[in-house]
Amino acid sequence: MSIFNRIKNIMKKPEPPKQEKSVLTLVPGDILEVSLITYEIIGKTSLRDRNEIFLTLQDGNTIRYLKVESREKLYYELYTPIDGRLDSIQEVPTTINMDDVAYHMEEQFSAQVMNQGKTPFSSSGEQYIWEFQSDNHKLLRLEWQDGRMMMYEGESILTADVQIIRGT
Repeated sequence: MSIFNRIKNIMKKPEPPKQEKSVLTLVPGDILEVSLITYEIIGKTSLRDRNEIFLTLQDGNTIRYLKVESREKLYYELYTPIDGRLDSIQEVPTTINMDDVAYHMEEQFSAQVMNQGKTPFSSSGEQYIWEFQSDNHKLLRLEWQDGRMMMYEGESILTADVQIIRGT
């Protein structure tokens, strides 16, 4: 190696370290472990106005959804889609009784969403969301966008139960 190359290597700026993948920066194709089950992320819905994402997870034929919300720390909720509908989107009740469980509305909001990959809604746009919780900490989530409604039933997940296996 010549002296010129040695001087050039000394003067060269070191490469910045690669940032570690965070759950909020995952994209379709990444692998995630939730409660000891390995899932491939096949879709991602980002809520622009809130620091929140809704990941579509697949394990074989099973589809689940992981809500990740960043506030003072990360909060996780794991959902399963359920069949159901409401008579009118204009009059969502504050209490919903389903399978002998009473769900009480905790939050109602709308947000601009951006979809990547396979998600329950095919296009980005404005989405209306209602979140409910029962007395025994079961969760219910309603989403409405462009005339289509989705319903999910879920539970809160501990932070330690979510691990990134492989990020692209």
